[in-house]
Amino acid sequence: MTAVKMVAVDMDGTFLDNQKQYDRQRFMRCYEEMKARDIKFVVASGNQYYQLTSFFPTIASEIAFVAENGAWILDGEEELFCGEFSRPDVYALLDTLQKGDYPGLRYILCGRESAYYFEGADEQWLAKMRHYCHRLKAIQSLEETSHDRLFKFALNLSDDYVEPLMADIQRLHKGAAAATSSGHGSVDLIVPGHHKANGLNILAQRWGIDHQQVLAFGDGGNDLEMLRQSGFSFAMANAPQRVKEAARYAAPANSDAGVLQVIEKMLAGEPPFA
Repeated sequence: MTAVKMVAVDMDGTFLDNQKQYDRQRFMRCYEEMKARDIKFVVASGNQYYQLTSFFPTIASEIAFVAENGAWILDGEEELFCGEFSRPDVYALLDTLQKGDYPGLRYILCGRESAYYFEGADEQWLAKMRHYCHRLKAIQSLEETSHDRLFKFALNLSDDYVEPLMADIQRLHKGAAAATSSGHGSVDLIVPGHHKANGLNILAQRWGIDHQQVLAFGDGGNDLEMLRQSGFSFAMANAPQRVKEAARYAAPANSDAGVLQVIEKMLAGEPPFA
């Protein structure tokens, strides 16, 4: 049976419980065992790198991050890849978002140095976004981001308008931007191909690991490519049907520490790892 050499976890709705926490002692027992066996641990999330490292303060320098849905890849503190929209594409996307009929649309621009919002954005929403973006700055114009590499738009809107907006992005910006949904009215616009699976691919090549040796966990639309690519792919019990169909196996829900349950089975050599 193929041995697992990499474990990749999505965070919200997957590794984290519904209170945005995880059992740190239980995880560290697993992590020390993985480390002893030279199994790499990767955090693969749509969230900002600066937020993700805060969940792993003692080991952030020795694990890998596929942050911002795959736009920014780091092994420890070493940058391996950083995507970027062209500036004309950023302006064109902003034009679509500002002129389109998407009631309740709110968005931030995400870059390597920080995430940004235009002054006047909804304060209640921004308070929520600060949980996901530990670096978040107000700007009046796009020129204020000229020093940064912008690689993602994080959108939130009514669920009723998610599909129309995604269709518009596909129609108007094909080849320049791709829309991926993680549920609950959240949509990310990314550089095409700069998804989580690409990030895992970069890390796998660096470490000489085959995709069949990857154990990956996810619960959202932004996990689909990663789950289809990985030999041991698990969809959480709380995931929607299309995510479950993309994965090879099922994990217990995030609220039941499903990821840790499966990792413990893997370390014990139980099926499907036996």
